[in-house]
Amino acid sequence: MMNCKQATRLMSEEMDRDLAAGDRLALRLHTLLCAGCARYREQMRFLRQACRQQVAADETVAADEAAARVFPPPSDPPPA
Repeated sequence: MMNCKQATRLMSEEMDRDLAAGDRLALRLHTLLCAGCARYREQMRFLRQACRQQVAADETVAADEAAARVFPPPSDPPPA
């Protein structure tokens, strides 16, 4: 049986690559039996998704700022 330290290491590796079938099965079994590791795995997934969304938002803002420099908005006419 896998311990929590081994499980968290595999969870981290799983974020970067596909796990071997045996590791995937052992991790699945461990997270079914260990509520703490199951929560940790969900937190890792949440953080990864949040980071990806933040990067996408930052890229959108950067693109909008670049477009505004190339195509500045028209100036308001002077008051009469």
